[in-house]
Amino acid sequence: MRVLHLHYYGYSGGAGGTVTFRRLHLGLRQAGIDSRILCARKTTNSPHIKQFRPSRFMRVLDARLDKFAGALGLRGLAGMGSFGIGRHPEFTRADVVHIHRMFEFISYLALPTLTRRKPVVLTVHDTWAFTGHCYVTLDCERWKTGCGRCPHLDIEPVVRRDNTRLEWSLKNWAYSRSKLVTIAPSRDVAERVKQGILGQFPVYHIPNGIDTERYQPVDRVQCRSVLGIPQDKKVVLFAAQSAGNYVKGGDLLVRALQSLPSLVKANVVLLIFGKNGDSLGRQIDIPFIDLGFLSNERLKIMAFSCADVFLFPTRGEAFGNVSLESMACGTPVVSFRVGGVPDQVLHGATGYLAEPEDVKGFRHGILELLDDDALRQRMRENCRKVAVEKFDIRSVAKRHIELYEQLRTRSSR
Repeated sequence: MRVLHLHYYGYSGGAGGTVTFRRLHLGLRQAGIDSRILCARKTTNSPHIKQFRPSRFMRVLDARLDKFAGALGLRGLAGMGSFGIGRHPEFTRADVVHIHRMFEFISYLALPTLTRRKPVVLTVHDTWAFTGHCYVTLDCERWKTGCGRCPHLDIEPVVRRDNTRLEWSLKNWAYSRSKLVTIAPSRDVAERVKQGILGQFPVYHIPNGIDTERYQPVDRVQCRSVLGIPQDKKVVLFAAQSAGNYVKGGDLLVRALQSLPSLVKANVVLLIFGKNGDSLGRQIDIPFIDLGFLSNERLKIMAFSCADVFLFPTRGEAFGNVSLESMACGTPVVSFRVGGVPDQVLHGATGYLAEPEDVKGFRHGILELLDDDALRQRMRENCRKVAVEKFDIRSVAKRHIELYEQLRTRSSR
């Protein structure tokens, strides 16, 4: 069986969605599936990844349309060249097409045409697919009734004019003429999909996966030695693609850590990796080590392994790949009960969950785990067990293969 994945980035770049589909692609190939990728930006020489380039005319048209639509607050109309994807050899040879990211690559207006030609799966990595513009809805539920009067125009992707009702309506029009199957990586996303404009399609809950043979605990003493971290301190870790992203909750982290007792602060080191970590660390009177943006997976594993607790103060997460990486390395997580986080972080078993925006509760979770070595050790063992049993990429890939087989069988009738 040949499966074609569609995503803006071919292998690296982007955020969680890129990591997710890359792991799935490798897991499928390990399982004997002829998995291929068609992308807008190719960043590797892999023969299984091809770059899609529309004609020069379509590229010029898209650039002008993107500028025009952007001024109107419509961010999903670009990518008209994606109508040509259906003629690409990789598309024509595929048994199943799996879309991982539409934004900036595939116009939703092209979906009716593409989905008539092949069985198509759409993984809902964020809320953009069923809202008028945003990746994260936060406290807004206007996406259920058609958007408009958007309270979060500054949430990515930022728009200057509120045409969210029109964007929502255009998506709804395109979906009503398409044939899709959706995958939700968490129970929270599955429920949202059912309540929104994607609810007209079947939805399958399949979590994101991780290679637990690669992501596993590494000797803590050795890791701290390599990374220059004191052996006699408790280490709390924070990681985000960009520490300044409001959704990632850096401000909540600062408030929680600043309010820790002085005796605790004296015995703690904050470890940070991602962009803009230095500016965040300087807001807290706790010694910190900023590793910067880590593209080296081995260094990420060492960072997770040397930490006592991973702090994940997110305001909204479809799944939370970074918390799963921490758990696979045996490090418990303190987070908020939002989005897909509770699917992984089991309160009292693999970490601590505070209620959304509850900084005092988040602080309590930090103190509870740092103060109790025995509890933390039990959680470390539970984290590893849950990661292996529920999220290993081999079992996740198998569930995808079962769905692909169903779709291929139906289409051949």
